[in-house]
Amino acid sequence: MNDVDRCIELITNKAKLVAMLAPSFPIVYSYPQIVARLKALGFAAVLEVTVGAKKTNEEVAALLKANPQSRFISSPCAGFVRLVRKNYPQLVPFLAFKADSPMIATARIAREKYPDCQPVFIGPCLAKKLESSEDYPDLQIVVVTYKELDGIFQRFGIGDVDATGAAFDLAEDSTRIYPMDGGLTVTSGVRSILKEEEIRIVSGAKNIPAALEEFQKNPAIRFLDILFCEGGCINGPGIVSPLPLEARKKKITDYQASMNAPH
Repeated sequence: MNDVDRCIELITNKAKLVAMLAPSFPIVYSYPQIVARLKALGFAAVLEVTVGAKKTNEEVAALLKANPQSRFISSPCAGFVRLVRKNYPQLVPFLAFKADSPMIATARIAREKYPDCQPVFIGPCLAKKLESSEDYPDLQIVVVTYKELDGIFQRFGIGDVDATGAAFDLAEDSTRIYPMDGGLTVTSGVRSILKEEEIRIVSGAKNIPAALEEFQKNPAIRFLDILFCEGGCINGPGIVSPLPLEARKKKITDYQASMNAPH
């Protein structure tokens, strides 16, 4: 049974579910309407994956501080991790697996806070399905893309609903730009630990080979912040949007600004 069918079965059986919404969601959904719709669908709680991203940041910073001579390649991007495993096995030891990806960190938080609930990750990435099933089967995360969620909403007849009082059950302000390229570096404080010349920020499959080649040749590079999709997760295959990259980035920064504004 695939993740979509599993999600539909869980909703139909009125299972206790907790949604984990990736921070790229403002490209396709408005807040708090999306939270209200997920609650209408039957989710007991809705978490913003920014809470897990904060944990990822803390773990990355701790790694860099505890290993002042070591070199790391960021590993939140499941598509990139699979590329390294397949085509660059010599670089696997550099992947910072001691830092959970935001999805995994959020799932651990969800399992602890809502132990009787099934976590469902909703995001832009197809490779997250493999990260869940192959790398962390113990967490039993159901993974659906935004495109797949739209189909689930349609199946259960959930359109716009009254969003009065709707809000994330858990959220984090500081990591809302995470899905854009460099989001990890900017929000984690890496720049306060390393010099600028020790950091490389790269996105897009076509740019990865040169970046990995440079990393191997230049030991001065201490940290490679890399995402498989061009521009970052805001350009993931699970997003259906006509918006160009810059407009997608604006959606993220506008949402962040609106959440940080006085209410």
